[in-house]
Amino acid sequence: NKRRLTALGPGGLSRERAGLEVRDVHYSHYGRICPIETPEGPNIGLINNLATYAKINAFGFIETPYRRVIDCKVTAENDYLTADQEKNYVVAQANIRLSDKGEILDEQVVARFQGENIIATRNDVDYVDVSPKQIVSIATSCIPFLENDDANRALMGANMQRQAIPLISPNSPYVGTGVEYAAARDSGLAIVSQYDGSVDYVDATRIVLKTKEGLKNYNLDTFVRSNQGTSLTHVPLVKHGQKVEKGQVLADGPSIDKGELALGQNVVVAFTTWNGYNYEDAIIVSERLVSEDVFTSIHIEEYTIERRQTKQGSEEITREIPNISQNARKFLDDDGLVIIGTEVKPGDILVGKVTPKGQTQLSPEDKLLQAIFGEKSKNVKDNSLRVPNGGEGIIQAIKRFPREKYELSADVLEVIKIYIVQKRKIQEGDKMAGRHGNKGVISKILPLEDMPHMEDGTPIDIMLNPLGVPSRMNIGQVLEIHLGMAAKKL
Repeated sequence: NKRRLTALGPGGLSRERAGLEVRDVHYSHYGRICPIETPEGPNIGLINNLATYAKINAFGFIETPYRRVIDCKVTAENDYLTADQEKNYVVAQANIRLSDKGEILDEQVVARFQGENIIATRNDVDYVDVSPKQIVSIATSCIPFLENDDANRALMGANMQRQAIPLISPNSPYVGTGVEYAAARDSGLAIVSQYDGSVDYVDATRIVLKTKEGLKNYNLDTFVRSNQGTSLTHVPLVKHGQKVEKGQVLADGPSIDKGELALGQNVVVAFTTWNGYNYEDAIIVSERLVSEDVFTSIHIEEYTIERRQTKQGSEEITREIPNISQNARKFLDDDGLVIIGTEVKPGDILVGKVTPKGQTQLSPEDKLLQAIFGEKSKNVKDNSLRVPNGGEGIIQAIKRFPREKYELSADVLEVIKIYIVQKRKIQEGDKMAGRHGNKGVISKILPLEDMPHMEDGTPIDIMLNPLGVPSRMNIGQVLEIHLGMAAKKL
């Protein structure tokens, strides 16, 4: 989100008035705004992403770096240019042939000048692109064989990487682009060392480094809830006594494996049909992915209940709930709150709450009973917080926010939040996607013995419909599968 640019908002455009011309890719976007990563809906072309090396200068203009060329020799000096500065120079592409000394070998090269592509002589070249991935954003540069994908599908591939759910055991991709390590390190989700030194102490909750400046402490997260309801956990990568350098990844975050971005899993994929279950991009997966927790993720759900002041009196958090059996409240403590670590099912009480009903006209018999037994319980109503359908899991934490310490709404006396951890396995109806916009919904989970197998007997993990490739023109997925097969053998 920090790299996102928008044309909407105060002083900007409105979605209704923005025509095609404003949304379209412009030559001045080169190296500054990604031509591929943009939303698919009404915001297409109005919300964009910064290109890999782009930065915004003091005046709010986007600059991109170019390597300076002096006497046909590419120097190590980088100049950041805005779009109107770049117009006046001849800029060659990053993939031109250079000698060992950095001299341009070809007499004529493809270059850009004043927004046009030209063939320039090497003496005319003023600048050279820094890198071929300069024109695309971080997410787009994570797509292998991007050049073999249709732009529409690459757009989907770049956008869907943002929607990946962190898995229990992340695996870095066999087929990557080389951006994965930098993307993970700079994401802010991994723990990165700020100093040179050695590891003095390490456990699941903290890493202590011994440095020249003294001991430095890095706290690690364990099962922290993200805004999306997924679980954020750090896994230490270093051992006691290990030497570390500044900028080294000390602990993996969610969807990070050994410091590399790891959004998915390396599985055996086949392009084949199976009894019509592949129809309309549906995906058939093997039971192995379920039983071995290959695509299993941890989610933390938050449930909130408020204790309010009503006209009849204040609500109470209590274990004593009318018309509830002893068995139904066995998980509640003396305060009426569920005990941490309890495994709860749908319908179980999380917080016992009673609301006063107000004095009703009692019959003489009820008055007599009330006088004898002191039974006031009939005057309260059960308003307890219960586990909703599909909300089963383990109680992870309980947070109480009383009115005395926190600013709450006018009639709210206390807010209680309950956190339930769930382990969700992959199931029919879940959406899966590759990095080339090749998305689909799981139609069937097959037993291992029903899956097709390779010559050596290895069963296939996922079956995709071969008809999903030619019309979509995302051939990158086929190349990725071939390269992945070679990588697995090696």
